[in-house]
Amino acid sequence: MRAEERRQAILEHLRQSSRPVSAGYLAERFSVSRQAVVGDVALLRAAGADISATPRGYVILRAGPGLVRRVACRHDGAGMEAELCAMVDQGCSVLDVIVDHPVYGQLTGPLQLASRYDVSQFLSRCAGAGARPLSDLTGGIHLHTLSCPDEDAFRRVREALRKLGVLLEG
Repeated sequence: MRAEERRQAILEHLRQSSRPVSAGYLAERFSVSRQAVVGDVALLRAAGADISATPRGYVILRAGPGLVRRVACRHDGAGMEAELCAMVDQGCSVLDVIVDHPVYGQLTGPLQLASRYDVSQFLSRCAGAGARPLSDLTGGIHLHTLSCPDEDAFRRVREALRKLGVLLEG
């Protein structure tokens, strides 16, 4: 398979997948190195493909059915698990985290968390890598983009975050 054919096959595989796909899996599937896949994805992105790298692998972000809303929060790293669980427990998916960096501007980290299992896997990867949350760069202030089944679910998220004391309100 030529490189261009492989890139198109990777793109199609990502389009059809409902879950993140790791570079290791793609490398095995297409009999190339992981680094070749990383390069292929970089070229696909440069050509305009909307591929994001999440902690669990590559995805083409989809908001899914329902409403897309943002919520502003403020907490330290210790509050991350409770915050994320409060959102997924209300039936919403946490699509990303966004911070406004004073030098780089808006930084966005794709998350794609839809369950407590997803949250626990994300936190385990953070701990294993010794990674700190993006919100550490901004004194704990950050946004999350949520995909919610309806306005009531979003209202429940806001109330749960308010009870935790992490909802940033004007």
